[in-house]
Amino acid sequence: MFTNLLLKTFIKDNENIRDRKIRQKYGYLGSFVGIVCNIMLSASKFVIGLLVNSIAITADAVNNLSDAASSIIALIGFKITNKPADREHPFGHARIEYISAMIVSFMVILVGFEFFKSSFNRIRNPEVLKFDLIPFSVLVLSIGVKVWLSRFYKKIGSTIGSKTMEAAATDSLSDVITTSVVAFSLLSSLWISFPIDGYIGLLVSAFIIYSGISLTKDTLNPLLGEAPEPEFIAEITEKTMRYEGIIGIHDMIVHNYGPGRCVVSLHAEIPANMDIMKAHDIIDIAEQEISEELSIHMVIHMDPISIDDELVQKTQQQALNVVSELYEGLTIHDFRIVGGDGHKNLIFDLVVPYEYDEKKAKDLSKEVAQAIKTKYPDYNAVIYIDRAYSVLNK
Repeated sequence: MFTNLLLKTFIKDNENIRDRKIRQKYGYLGSFVGIVCNIMLSASKFVIGLLVNSIAITADAVNNLSDAASSIIALIGFKITNKPADREHPFGHARIEYISAMIVSFMVILVGFEFFKSSFNRIRNPEVLKFDLIPFSVLVLSIGVKVWLSRFYKKIGSTIGSKTMEAAATDSLSDVITTSVVAFSLLSSLWISFPIDGYIGLLVSAFIIYSGISLTKDTLNPLLGEAPEPEFIAEITEKTMRYEGIIGIHDMIVHNYGPGRCVVSLHAEIPANMDIMKAHDIIDIAEQEISEELSIHMVIHMDPISIDDELVQKTQQQALNVVSELYEGLTIHDFRIVGGDGHKNLIFDLVVPYEYDEKKAKDLSKEVAQAIKTKYPDYNAVIYIDRAYSVLNK
């Protein structure tokens, strides 16, 4: 409820998330809230750590301070994200958001290692930990703040599709666990004199490092070129197929240049007997309308398909049957025939699974060509290898 109040108060028209300026305001709000909350938590824990002489609480304060720094980095990232495109960066600067998310991940890992070192030193040089109700209460309050902050980041991240906010949400959730462990070690000092906070600190530091590594992996994938979500592919497919004359699509490629900066290209199959000017007009309209609806840059290539030629249709089905018998799930497209009755060249693209390397793909195409030749001696298959860069199911 408080989250919705903040969004309505500071972001007018907050439902219009396709607007880049609105999206930036979400990022600003999340970053500012993170800075304020984490600085307050860090200051209170530093005081508590000194009062009760707990290395675990002090380390947790440092962790909160690094979270505030992470929020500052996120703020800078959202600022740069909307910087206009230039000659060196024709698709804009939106990928900086992934880089800022990765910096947050590295800072989490660094905090984990520092915490590990401090905890190990505490085990080697143990000191008495004293329970105090006020510091314990502040830690419990800190846990509540971090739970809310994690949900706040999560809502913003899912709403605007921000890796930075999602990383911050995971980081806050790990803080909930670490602070809970610290609170437990403080409470346990009522019954035991053993320096348990040092050993608990080792466990907590291991968890922080693991969380940081996981965050790094999640933020690195978009920079490496991860596959688009099947839901996104399905949406583009559905919108493209609704246009008159488009009877199929293939070779869809999605280039992610950052949140809100997506370039999509595909081949649209149209009847070969359609008027070329009419087909071109349909493709132009589809590009413009889908680009506006999904806030992407759409590029469509026309592929003429012979739908009235019974021989082509029959031969294509024969070739597809051979392919399906060899390997279930393989598909072909851009099928055409060159030659006469006694000898036909079947020219088509064979879509191979993305995990096939070049050698395996070539061996597969040779196997398919040989199988077609064996079953239909008059056919000579000329096969071009294609890749499924976008799939409906992962």
